[in-house]
Amino acid sequence: MRRIFKYFKPFLGSLLLAILLLFIQANADLALPDYMSHIVNVGIQQGGVENALPEAMRVTTWEHLALFLTEDDQQQVLAHYTLVEPGSAAATTYQDQYPTVAQEPIYVLQPVDKATQDKLEALLSRPLLMVAGLEMMAQNPQQAAAMLPNLGGFNLAQLPPGTDIFTLLARLPESRRLALPQVIDHRFEAIGGEKAIIQAATRAVRAEYEALGMDMARIQNVYILRVGGIMLLVALVSALATITVGLLAARIAAGLARNLRHSLYQRVMQFSGAEFNRFSTASLITRSTNDITQIQTATAILIRLAFFAPIIGIGAIIRALDKSPSMWWTIALAVGVLLGLITVVFVVAIPKFKLIQKLIDRLNLVARENLVGMMVVRAFNRQAHEEARFDRVNLELTKTSLFVNRVFVIIMPAMMLLLNGAMILILWVGAHQVAQATMQVGDMMAFMQYAMQIVFAFMMLSMVFILFPRADVSANRVADVLETPITILDPPEPKPFPDSFQPTITFDHVTFRYPDAEEDVLHDLTFHIEAGQTVGIMGTTGSGKSTVVNLIPRFFDVSAGAVLVGGMDVREVALHDLRARIGYVPQKSSLFAGTVESNLRFADENADEATLIKALKIAQADFVLEHPNGLKMEVAQGGSNFSGGQRQRLTIARALVKRAPIYIFDDSFSALDYKTDARLRRALLQELGDSTVIIVSQRVATIKNADQILVFDEGRLICHGTHEELMQTCEVYREIALSQLKQEALA
Repeated sequence: MRRIFKYFKPFLGSLLLAILLLFIQANADLALPDYMSHIVNVGIQQGGVENALPEAMRVTTWEHLALFLTEDDQQQVLAHYTLVEPGSAAATTYQDQYPTVAQEPIYVLQPVDKATQDKLEALLSRPLLMVAGLEMMAQNPQQAAAMLPNLGGFNLAQLPPGTDIFTLLARLPESRRLALPQVIDHRFEAIGGEKAIIQAATRAVRAEYEALGMDMARIQNVYILRVGGIMLLVALVSALATITVGLLAARIAAGLARNLRHSLYQRVMQFSGAEFNRFSTASLITRSTNDITQIQTATAILIRLAFFAPIIGIGAIIRALDKSPSMWWTIALAVGVLLGLITVVFVVAIPKFKLIQKLIDRLNLVARENLVGMMVVRAFNRQAHEEARFDRVNLELTKTSLFVNRVFVIIMPAMMLLLNGAMILILWVGAHQVAQATMQVGDMMAFMQYAMQIVFAFMMLSMVFILFPRADVSANRVADVLETPITILDPPEPKPFPDSFQPTITFDHVTFRYPDAEEDVLHDLTFHIEAGQTVGIMGTTGSGKSTVVNLIPRFFDVSAGAVLVGGMDVREVALHDLRARIGYVPQKSSLFAGTVESNLRFADENADEATLIKALKIAQADFVLEHPNGLKMEVAQGGSNFSGGQRQRLTIARALVKRAPIYIFDDSFSALDYKTDARLRRALLQELGDSTVIIVSQRVATIKNADQILVFDEGRLICHGTHEELMQTCEVYREIALSQLKQEALA
């Protein structure tokens, strides 16, 4: 994937927005278990009382609390409380909230910041627990004596019934009284320390609120509804972020795939023959379709998983350890087993992904060969053989795909089993801690949800590890095409052709060798073609005839020497400028799906109808003009609805529409009968008198009237001249001519 990162640049803004939204989504998801913990711990267990700082308390309660506070601490606390007397204007204001104010004075807390609240909580939490405990013990002196046999020097079991314990404590020296809360520190040290003390003190605050006549059911409901509403809002934010990220990921992936296909197609359109030798047609089709689809699918998923999983995983670990540091090992065990499972899958499945892409290449290759060569297959009764060949590749691809799918079928239930096992382990360990009062129920539930998020985060990362290698294989295959150096390029500073362009062609000591070949194909060719000449090229099979004409429009570059068109080296002019002056008809007739008109306009989209009809007449393609649809006659893919001769005449007509100063016919009369061939050559001679025409042919009759004939053998120009001259001086040409004349005579 690294090799195609630059194609993500247009989507960088969307990608950053998606990452930001994933961060928001992760934080929202991480907040939900915490809110759920608050509902259980505070809303249900503490009755909606959020902290250990009373918002109001009776004067008698304060007097009891003051027994366990220094004078400085008392002053700090009272500085933030206001005394409200019964019958006062303030009492009328607070009567609905604190009904007890109608009978006795109370202290009401003034608004304080969080730092002050924490400070006051630390001062009052232990005294609150002491007062609450002593009030309960006063109702059962025997239980109190068992728990605190020597409270401040008093034996509670020997006190007369109805004795006021607080009155006795008030008589004690301050130093002994202030030391009593240390009992609380000893009891809570093993079950959470300061945090547990404050949580326990909230129950004492709740009891005080009940004594004040406050509506505790309303307080509890308001808290639960408020926190529940926040949870719903957070869940809504998470849902909106999830939907938006999905939309952005889909747009980024689709846009990336679109750009890759465009760039790959654009690069392939620049390929010369040298580059096409590196990639088969089937492989290029697979890379532009299946491989880019793999990249698109993986990108859409990876954007959502690759960034979200680490955020949610790290955040859940931090929050889980904050809830219960002692249970870290349960998460570590689950993650360790999951990583081992992912490693096994990675080692087993990844090599198969690479094999699948190669098998798809082979499947496309076999299918394409069979479809293109269907008539040949039928002619030789090889249908059964070709079906067996296709089945072998298809079955191998199916077998490999099934193997990968079976791995995933096993891995998902295994991961879910691991997740459920981790939940059971957390419940078992957490239940023991709840029973020992070292952990609250809500914290255990939140820890369990965080553990699920951690395991799911690693499951998502496992999907990243599984998807990324397959996408990486496809990305490298696409990048191989995109990074293939183009050998035929415009010069840095192209020179223009002169205004008075003369269609001359010169080969100056030209030598050519195909890329990676061991031997030269053409050897030291030197010849000159004058403007307006008709030149025939003939030679034995494999003598380099087509290679020679392919050097003129610069489909290949010479290995040595130079090819000059109009007196200019073809390597010094722009490719578009060069090829605009050449009408080229290849050996293999290539037509495009559409109509005859659309194929002819391929040469000149602005050509008028009269030009198209004239080109068809010159090319002897009267079958089009005689058809009821005329120029609108349908052309199937590759021109499969025409005969070989008809396809050749249409490709010749297409070149004639261009009205170029140079025409190259590369063995493009081979499918024509002698009569049509003769009519076509006469028409070309009449219409293309000012153009330079090069005709590659194996028929002597096709080229014998040319101004000069070039004869090649094994990549060398062995002789040239007119037909009459070559019959006298060139043995190779004479043998070919005599053999064809005999065949014509027999015919």
